[in-house]
Amino acid sequence: MIARTVVYDAGMLVALLRDSSSARLLHHGLRAAPHRPVVIGPVLAQAWRPDPETVHAFSQYLKDCTVPQTRESTPPVRGVSSLPAGCVACARTFTLDSYKRAGAMLAEARLPTKKRPDVIDALVVIAAALHGPAQILTSDPDDIAAYTATLDRADIVVEPI
Repeated sequence: MIARTVVYDAGMLVALLRDSSSARLLHHGLRAAPHRPVVIGPVLAQAWRPDPETVHAFSQYLKDCTVPQTRESTPPVRGVSSLPAGCVACARTFTLDSYKRAGAMLAEARLPTKKRPDVIDALVVIAAALHGPAQILTSDPDDIAAYTATLDRADIVVEPI
């Protein structure tokens, strides 16, 4: 069995905030995984709202996740305090080439009808590819699959929530 690093998109965070039982069950099940679920900064920004209810809910869920390249985040790998030693992909998730690749993905992806290109979804796929093998938990599996299809040899499983 392959251990996959799990990456959340904004839909997973929204599902957690709405207290979806399936999202909550998936999230709690990941507490035993060696690598914490990854929430990239743009996804957090997309889902974050400053109201007290959202802040409280996020405080419960984000402690179980890692937000790469942020000082305040929980280390990505449980039991390892040094970020580079814990996960190289988390330590250097995005480079100039990563952002260029995201732009290329927007042009190449065959999105479902009436869907617009979404750079945050493309960045989620890049983060997952860097962590490969990975699994993305998403409310937009067709969009994520379209971006994943633009990458050669990416070992990513897309899981709808």
